[in-house]
Amino acid sequence: MERKKIDEFEPGPVPPTRPVDRFGFAKQEPNYSPEGLTKSRLVNEQDKEERRVRKWRKMIGVGGSDWKHYVRRKPHVVKRRIRKGIPDCLRGLVWQLISGSRDLLLMNPGVYEQLVIYETSASELDIIRDISRTFPSHVFFQQRHGPGQRSLYNVLKAYSVYDRDVGYVQGMGFLAGLLLLYMSEEDAFWLLVALLKGAVHAPMEGLYLVGLPLVQQYLFQFEQLVREHLPKLGEHFSQEMINPTMYASQWFITVFSYSFPFHLALRIWDVFLNEGVMIVFQVGLALLQYCQDDLIKLPFEKLIHALRNFPEDAMNPNTLLPMAYSIKVMKILPLIWHRHPPRLQ
Repeated sequence: MERKKIDEFEPGPVPPTRPVDRFGFAKQEPNYSPEGLTKSRLVNEQDKEERRVRKWRKMIGVGGSDWKHYVRRKPHVVKRRIRKGIPDCLRGLVWQLISGSRDLLLMNPGVYEQLVIYETSASELDIIRDISRTFPSHVFFQQRHGPGQRSLYNVLKAYSVYDRDVGYVQGMGFLAGLLLLYMSEEDAFWLLVALLKGAVHAPMEGLYLVGLPLVQQYLFQFEQLVREHLPKLGEHFSQEMINPTMYASQWFITVFSYSFPFHLALRIWDVFLNEGVMIVFQVGLALLQYCQDDLIKLPFEKLIHALRNFPEDAMNPNTLLPMAYSIKVMKILPLIWHRHPPRLQ
Protein backbone atom coordinates (compact mmCIF):
# COMPACT_ATOMS: atom_id res chain seq x y z
CA MET A 1 0.00 0.00 0.00
CA GLU A 2 1.36 3.40 -1.00
CA ARG A 3 2.17 5.68 1.93
CA LYS A 4 0.20 8.91 1.94
CA LYS A 5 1.52 12.25 3.12
CA ILE A 6 -0.71 14.64 5.00
CA ASP A 7 -0.86 16.98 1.99
CA GLU A 8 -2.69 14.23 0.09
CA PHE A 9 -5.55 14.11 2.63
CA GLU A 10 -8.63 16.29 2.31
CA PRO A 11 -9.27 18.52 5.34
CA GLY A 12 -11.92 17.14 7.68
CA PRO A 13 -15.07 18.99 8.69
CA VAL A 14 -14.60 22.21 10.62
CA PRO A 15 -15.34 21.47 14.31
CA PRO A 16 -18.41 23.21 15.76
CA THR A 17 -17.71 26.67 17.14
CA ARG A 18 -17.17 26.78 20.90
CA PRO A 19 -16.22 29.66 23.19
CA VAL A 20 -12.44 29.97 23.48
CA ASP A 21 -10.14 31.65 25.95
CA ARG A 22 -7.75 34.45 25.01
CA PHE A 23 -5.15 31.91 23.82
CA GLY A 24 -7.52 30.04 21.50
CA PHE A 25 -8.28 26.99 23.65
CA ALA A 26 -11.87 25.79 24.00
CA LYS A 27 -13.31 26.86 27.33
CA GLN A 28 -14.39 24.11 29.67
CA GLU A 29 -16.83 26.43 31.44
CA PRO A 30 -17.95 29.19 29.05
CA ASN A 31 -19.34 31.47 31.76
CA TYR A 32 -16.35 31.21 34.07
CA SER A 33 -13.95 34.13 34.16
CA PRO A 34 -10.70 33.07 35.85
CA GLU A 35 -9.59 36.64 36.40
CA GLY A 36 -12.91 37.71 37.89
CA LEU A 37 -12.20 41.29 36.86
CA THR A 38 -14.66 44.13 37.29
CA LYS A 39 -15.04 46.49 34.33
CA SER A 40 -12.96 49.25 35.94
CA ARG A 41 -10.23 46.84 36.95
CA LEU A 42 -10.20 45.38 33.44
CA VAL A 43 -9.65 48.86 31.99
CA ASN A 44 -6.77 49.43 34.42
CA GLU A 45 -5.22 46.10 33.45
CA GLN A 46 -5.50 46.99 29.76
CA ASP A 47 -3.86 50.38 30.33
CA LYS A 48 -1.06 48.73 32.28
CA GLU A 49 -0.53 46.18 29.50
CA GLU A 50 -0.40 48.90 26.84
CA ARG A 51 2.29 50.76 28.78
CA ARG A 52 4.23 47.51 29.13
CA VAL A 53 4.00 46.83 25.39
CA ARG A 54 5.32 50.33 24.62
CA LYS A 55 8.34 49.69 26.88
CA TRP A 56 9.02 46.41 25.12
CA ARG A 57 8.66 47.92 21.64
CA LYS A 58 11.18 50.60 22.55
CA MET A 59 13.54 47.94 23.88
CA ILE A 60 13.23 45.72 20.78
CA GLY A 61 13.17 48.30 17.99
CA VAL A 62 11.52 47.78 14.61
CA GLY A 63 11.63 44.06 13.79
CA GLY A 64 14.14 43.47 16.57
CA SER A 65 16.71 45.96 15.22
CA ASP A 66 17.66 47.33 18.66
CA TRP A 67 17.51 44.07 20.60
CA LYS A 68 21.17 43.00 20.69
CA HIS A 69 22.32 46.51 21.53
CA TYR A 70 19.84 46.79 24.41
CA VAL A 71 20.78 43.34 25.78
CA ARG A 72 24.46 44.29 25.81
CA ARG A 73 23.75 47.58 27.58
CA LYS A 74 21.14 46.45 30.10
CA PRO A 75 21.15 42.64 30.50
CA HIS A 76 19.67 42.78 34.00
CA VAL A 77 16.72 44.90 32.83
CA VAL A 78 16.04 42.39 30.02
CA LYS A 79 16.20 39.45 32.42
CA ARG A 80 13.85 41.14 34.90
CA ARG A 81 11.31 42.07 32.24
CA ILE A 82 11.34 38.58 30.72
CA ARG A 83 10.75 37.06 34.17
CA LYS A 84 7.71 39.31 34.56
CA GLY A 85 6.35 37.92 31.28
CA ILE A 86 6.75 38.94 27.64
CA PRO A 87 3.69 40.74 26.20
CA ASP A 88 1.71 38.18 24.24
CA CYS A 89 1.59 40.31 21.08
CA LEU A 90 5.42 40.39 21.01
CA ARG A 91 6.10 36.91 22.33
CA GLY A 92 6.83 35.23 18.98
CA LEU A 93 9.37 37.83 17.91
CA VAL A 94 11.10 37.98 21.31
CA TRP A 95 11.32 34.17 21.49
CA GLN A 96 13.13 34.18 18.14
CA LEU A 97 15.51 36.89 19.30
CA ILE A 98 16.46 35.32 22.63
CA SER A 99 16.78 31.78 21.24
CA GLY A 100 19.12 32.66 18.38
CA SER A 101 16.69 31.19 15.84
CA ARG A 102 16.33 34.44 13.88
CA ASP A 103 20.05 34.31 13.04
CA LEU A 104 19.77 30.65 11.98
CA LEU A 105 16.91 31.50 9.62
CA LEU A 106 18.83 34.36 8.01
CA MET A 107 21.90 32.16 7.53
CA ASN A 108 19.92 29.34 5.90
CA PRO A 109 17.63 30.80 3.21
CA GLY A 110 15.55 28.22 1.36
CA VAL A 111 16.59 25.29 3.57
CA TYR A 112 13.20 24.83 5.24
CA GLU A 113 11.37 24.80 1.91
CA GLN A 114 13.82 22.20 0.61
CA LEU A 115 13.24 19.94 3.62
CA VAL A 116 9.45 20.20 3.41
CA ILE A 117 8.93 19.86 -0.34
CA TYR A 118 11.78 17.77 -1.70
CA GLU A 119 12.87 15.45 1.11
CA THR A 120 11.19 12.34 2.52
CA SER A 121 11.23 11.12 6.11
CA ALA A 122 10.93 7.67 7.63
CA SER A 123 8.86 9.27 10.40
CA GLU A 124 6.02 10.62 8.24
CA LEU A 125 3.41 8.06 9.28
CA ASP A 126 4.32 8.40 12.97
CA ILE A 127 3.94 12.18 12.71
CA ILE A 128 0.54 11.92 11.00
CA ARG A 129 -0.64 9.48 13.66
CA ASP A 130 0.35 11.78 16.54
CA ILE A 131 -0.71 15.17 15.17
CA SER A 132 -4.29 15.01 16.42
CA ARG A 133 -2.96 14.49 19.98
CA THR A 134 -1.19 17.86 20.03
CA PHE A 135 -3.26 20.63 21.67
CA PRO A 136 -6.54 19.02 20.48
CA SER A 137 -8.66 21.69 22.21
CA HIS A 138 -6.97 24.60 20.39
CA VAL A 139 -8.85 26.07 17.43
CA PHE A 140 -5.72 26.08 15.26
CA PHE A 141 -5.23 22.32 15.54
CA GLN A 142 -8.79 21.04 15.84
CA GLN A 143 -9.64 20.46 12.17
CA ARG A 144 -8.38 17.09 10.95
CA HIS A 145 -5.76 17.70 8.24
CA GLY A 146 -6.63 21.41 8.47
CA PRO A 147 -4.11 24.30 8.26
CA GLY A 148 -2.83 23.88 11.82
CA GLN A 149 -2.26 20.14 11.55
CA ARG A 150 -0.58 20.59 8.15
CA SER A 151 1.78 23.22 9.54
CA LEU A 152 2.62 20.99 12.50
CA TYR A 153 3.27 18.06 10.15
CA ASN A 154 5.55 20.19 7.96
CA VAL A 155 7.67 21.41 10.87
CA LEU A 156 8.06 17.97 12.44
CA LYS A 157 8.74 16.29 9.11
CA ALA A 158 11.33 18.93 8.21
CA TYR A 159 13.12 18.44 11.53
CA SER A 160 13.09 14.65 11.20
CA VAL A 161 14.94 15.08 7.88
CA TYR A 162 17.24 17.84 9.13
CA ASP A 163 18.43 15.71 12.07
CA ARG A 164 18.01 12.03 11.19
CA ASP A 165 19.75 10.94 14.43
CA VAL A 166 16.86 12.38 16.40
CA GLY A 167 14.20 11.97 13.73
CA TYR A 168 10.81 12.33 15.38
CA VAL A 169 9.75 11.57 18.95
CA GLN A 170 6.21 12.13 20.20
CA GLY A 171 6.93 14.86 22.76
CA MET A 172 8.42 17.08 20.06
CA GLY A 173 4.91 17.80 18.77
CA PHE A 174 4.11 19.91 21.82
CA LEU A 175 7.24 22.02 21.36
CA ALA A 176 6.51 22.60 17.67
CA GLY A 177 2.79 23.14 18.33
CA LEU A 178 3.45 25.78 20.98
CA LEU A 179 5.84 27.62 18.66
CA LEU A 180 3.37 27.56 15.76
CA LEU A 181 0.85 29.47 17.86
CA TYR A 182 3.29 32.41 17.88
CA MET A 183 5.15 32.29 14.57
CA SER A 184 5.26 30.97 11.01
CA GLU A 185 6.24 27.42 10.06
CA GLU A 186 9.75 28.41 9.02
CA ASP A 187 10.31 30.48 12.16
CA ALA A 188 9.03 27.61 14.33
CA PHE A 189 11.31 25.13 12.57
CA TRP A 190 14.43 27.20 13.16
CA LEU A 191 13.51 27.80 16.79
CA LEU A 192 13.15 24.02 17.19
CA VAL A 193 16.62 23.66 15.63
CA ALA A 194 18.01 26.33 17.96
CA LEU A 195 16.66 24.48 21.01
CA LEU A 196 17.70 20.96 20.06
CA LYS A 197 21.09 21.92 18.64
CA GLY A 198 21.93 24.46 21.34
CA ALA A 199 22.22 27.80 19.53
CA VAL A 200 22.34 29.68 22.86
CA HIS A 201 21.95 27.19 25.71
CA ALA A 202 22.85 23.51 26.18
CA PRO A 203 21.40 21.38 23.33
CA MET A 204 18.16 19.55 24.06
CA GLU A 205 18.49 16.78 21.47
CA GLY A 206 19.48 14.27 24.18
CA LEU A 207 15.87 14.44 25.39
CA TYR A 208 14.81 12.69 22.19
CA LEU A 209 17.73 10.44 21.22
CA VAL A 210 17.38 6.67 21.57
CA GLY A 211 17.34 5.78 25.26
CA LEU A 212 16.45 9.40 26.21
CA PRO A 213 19.86 9.94 27.86
CA LEU A 214 19.26 13.57 28.80
CA VAL A 215 15.86 12.75 30.31
CA GLN A 216 17.55 10.15 32.52
CA GLN A 217 20.22 12.64 33.54
CA TYR A 218 17.73 15.38 34.38
CA LEU A 219 15.44 13.07 36.35
CA PHE A 220 18.36 11.72 38.34
CA GLN A 221 19.52 15.27 39.13
CA PHE A 222 15.99 16.33 40.02
CA GLU A 223 15.64 13.45 42.49
CA GLN A 224 18.85 14.53 44.21
CA LEU A 225 17.67 18.14 44.32
CA VAL A 226 14.41 17.10 45.99
CA ARG A 227 16.41 15.30 48.68
CA GLU A 228 18.63 18.35 49.26
CA HIS A 229 15.99 21.11 49.10
CA LEU A 230 13.00 19.23 50.52
CA PRO A 231 14.52 16.47 52.71
CA LYS A 232 11.26 15.50 54.48
CA LEU A 233 9.40 15.16 51.20
CA GLY A 234 12.36 13.35 49.66
CA GLU A 235 12.30 10.85 52.52
CA HIS A 236 8.55 10.37 52.11
CA PHE A 237 9.03 9.74 48.38
CA SER A 238 11.68 7.12 49.21
CA GLN A 239 9.39 5.38 51.69
CA GLU A 240 6.54 5.30 49.16
CA MET A 241 8.97 4.29 46.37
CA ILE A 242 8.17 7.38 44.29
CA ASN A 243 10.75 8.60 41.78
CA PRO A 244 10.63 11.41 39.18
CA THR A 245 10.16 9.02 36.25
CA MET A 246 6.61 8.56 37.56
CA TYR A 247 5.63 12.22 37.35
CA ALA A 248 8.29 14.55 35.95
CA SER A 249 9.40 13.12 32.58
CA GLN A 250 6.98 15.29 30.61
CA TRP A 251 8.13 18.38 32.49
CA PHE A 252 11.48 18.08 30.76
CA ILE A 253 10.42 16.50 27.45
CA THR A 254 7.79 19.16 26.70
CA VAL A 255 8.99 21.96 29.03
CA PHE A 256 5.64 21.97 30.87
CA SER A 257 3.62 22.45 27.66
CA TYR A 258 1.89 19.04 27.79
CA SER A 259 -0.52 19.25 30.71
CA PHE A 260 0.07 22.53 32.53
CA PRO A 261 -2.21 25.59 32.22
CA PHE A 262 -1.23 27.42 29.05
CA HIS A 263 -0.75 30.82 30.69
CA LEU A 264 1.74 29.25 33.10
CA ALA A 265 3.52 27.30 30.35
CA LEU A 266 4.05 30.52 28.40
CA ARG A 267 5.63 32.30 31.36
CA ILE A 268 7.93 29.32 31.92
CA TRP A 269 8.88 29.30 28.23
CA ASP A 270 9.73 33.02 28.37
CA VAL A 271 12.35 32.28 31.01
CA PHE A 272 13.40 28.91 29.57
CA LEU A 273 14.34 30.43 26.21
CA ASN A 274 16.30 33.21 27.91
CA GLU A 275 17.96 31.35 30.77
CA GLY A 276 17.93 27.67 29.83
CA VAL A 277 16.75 24.41 31.39
CA MET A 278 17.44 25.47 34.99
CA ILE A 279 13.94 26.97 35.16
CA VAL A 280 12.43 23.51 34.64
CA PHE A 281 14.24 22.24 37.75
CA GLN A 282 13.28 25.38 39.67
CA VAL A 283 9.58 25.23 38.75
CA GLY A 284 9.43 21.52 39.57
CA LEU A 285 10.97 22.11 42.99
CA ALA A 286 8.71 25.12 43.62
CA LEU A 287 5.62 23.03 42.85
CA LEU A 288 6.71 20.34 45.29
CA GLN A 289 7.60 22.96 47.91
CA TYR A 290 4.23 24.69 47.53
CA CYS A 291 2.33 21.40 47.95
CA GLN A 292 4.72 19.73 50.38
CA ASP A 293 2.47 19.80 53.44
CA ASP A 294 -0.26 17.94 51.55
CA LEU A 295 2.00 15.57 49.61
CA ILE A 296 3.84 14.37 52.69
CA LYS A 297 0.60 12.91 54.12
CA LEU A 298 -0.37 10.85 51.06
CA PRO A 299 0.14 7.13 50.41
CA PHE A 300 1.48 5.84 47.08
CA GLU A 301 -1.68 5.82 44.91
CA LYS A 302 -2.93 9.22 46.06
CA LEU A 303 0.59 10.63 45.84
CA ILE A 304 0.93 9.63 42.18
CA HIS A 305 -2.42 11.23 41.40
CA ALA A 306 -1.52 14.44 43.23
CA LEU A 307 1.84 14.72 41.45
CA ARG A 308 0.06 14.53 38.11
CA ASN A 309 -2.79 16.85 39.09
CA PHE A 310 -1.56 19.86 41.02
CA PRO A 311 -4.21 22.18 42.53
CA GLU A 312 -5.19 25.33 40.67
CA ASP A 313 -3.74 27.67 43.29
CA ALA A 314 -0.31 26.03 42.82
CA MET A 315 -0.44 26.94 39.12
CA ASN A 316 -0.63 30.70 39.59
CA PRO A 317 2.48 32.04 37.82
CA ASN A 318 2.59 35.14 40.00
CA THR A 319 3.00 32.91 43.06
CA LEU A 320 4.87 29.95 41.64
CA LEU A 321 7.53 31.69 39.55
CA PRO A 322 8.93 34.03 42.25
CA MET A 323 9.22 30.95 44.44
CA ALA A 324 11.05 29.15 41.62
CA TYR A 325 13.45 32.07 41.04
CA SER A 326 14.47 31.97 44.70
CA ILE A 327 15.62 28.33 44.45
CA LYS A 328 19.31 28.17 43.53
CA VAL A 329 20.29 25.11 41.50
CA MET A 330 22.86 26.26 38.92
CA LYS A 331 25.94 25.49 41.03
CA ILE A 332 24.50 22.31 42.57
CA LEU A 333 23.52 20.41 39.41
CA PRO A 334 27.03 19.71 38.05
CA LEU A 335 28.19 18.68 41.54
CA ILE A 336 25.29 16.21 41.83
CA TRP A 337 26.22 14.64 38.50
CA HIS A 338 29.86 14.13 39.52
CA ARG A 339 29.12 13.10 43.10
CA HIS A 340 26.43 10.54 42.29
CA PRO A 341 26.74 9.39 38.67
CA PRO A 342 23.66 7.28 37.86
CA ARG A 343 23.65 3.87 36.31
CA LEU A 344 21.97 4.60 32.99
CA GLN A 345 20.01 1.75 31.47
